[in-house]
Amino acid sequence: MKTLIRMLFTAIAVMIIAKFLPGVAVSDFTNALFVAIVLGFLRITVQPLLVILTLPATILTLGLFLLVINAVIILLAGYFVEGFYVDGFWVALLFSILLSMFQSVLYSFLRDDKQNT
Repeated sequence: MKTLIRMLFTAIAVMIIAKFLPGVAVSDFTNALFVAIVLGFLRITVQPLLVILTLPATILTLGLFLLVINAVIILLAGYFVEGFYVDGFWVALLFSILLSMFQSVLYSFLRDDKQNT
């Protein structure tokens, strides 16, 4: 159930960011939902492979190269989803950073509040 809610939150974040960030366009909420699904799939399958292949660059840049990998994942999602458009690498990088921040805020609502007893 949490996975479905996370996908909905990601789709909402994609819609909000696309509305305010020039260079990113999403045609409707259904395509934003497809973007959320494709991003989840790419993060599970392609991202670990890219991280392993670029491990020396990631170590050399103290992890900052992971931002580049995230931008590549966003560009791949733009390639696969018909109604989602990203203008270029720098826009994808900014979109990736903003999406991560939005997801952190939205996912914080899903955390279980455990009280100390």
